[in-house]
Amino acid sequence: MVIGTLEQSFILGIMAIGVYISYKILDFPDMTADGSFPLGGAVTAALLVKGASPVMALCAAVMSGALSGMLTGIIHVRLRVINLLAGIIVMTGLYSVNLRIMGKSNIPLFSTLNIFHGNIQPIAVAAIFLIVVKVSVDFLLKTKFGFALRALGDNETLVTSLGLDEKRIKIYGLMFSNALIALSGGLLAQYQGFADVGMGTGTIITGLASIIIGEAMGGKNKILRGTWMVIFGTVIYKGIISTALWTGMNASDLKLITSVLVVFIIYMKLKKESFKKKGRIVSA
Repeated sequence: MVIGTLEQSFILGIMAIGVYISYKILDFPDMTADGSFPLGGAVTAALLVKGASPVMALCAAVMSGALSGMLTGIIHVRLRVINLLAGIIVMTGLYSVNLRIMGKSNIPLFSTLNIFHGNIQPIAVAAIFLIVVKVSVDFLLKTKFGFALRALGDNETLVTSLGLDEKRIKIYGLMFSNALIALSGGLLAQYQGFADVGMGTGTIITGLASIIIGEAMGGKNKILRGTWMVIFGTVIYKGIISTALWTGMNASDLKLITSVLVVFIIYMKLKKESFKKKGRIVSA
């Protein structure tokens, strides 16, 4: 149970990092995630059953996720559609696209060679992918482009005053975010042995739950910041879900558990901040 939970946590951690880029860095509530996650699984599964290599299938999944993010960005910045609605539009359209790609609602991959069928243990494979993504994201955020992304989320006017194209940067950021989300979807499809058109339902909530839990647990700890915070939060989140299943709760209740958990953590965080504020007022 523990090993399986960690394996899934590492795979979903990649998705959560993608959500972290759009939600925390770009300050963009991107609902595209609920469509790009199953898109990665659909592309991966469709290519695997046609004889493509697992690595090439994942590369195609990454490209498809980037395209979905680009489409959301174009609808937002070029057509001036609000960010939330732009994501919903693309997410809705991707449901039909995913069905077209797979040709049916579910593609089994149990008899198909995938990236987890080698000599390396699945948990090691998932960990390698997660580490590569984490290091790559950390490196990117320290580059000039990364600083522009951060500045765009904090103060879009500042980016414009520096002579940078804020619209193009936002599109690139959404492409990068959804590319990681689609990669996670492709990995999960190979890991669980099937791709399903409904596998992306609640992806954005899962990602946000991981981020919020990571922030709450990390506190002022300098180590548990950034992508480490996201990874830690994902492991805790999956641990809570696995424990709930182990205690006998129905799998159909997991989405409700996630929603309640997110609301509870936000409530506790607000209470904690309110308590600190009152403490400062009293001491003053």
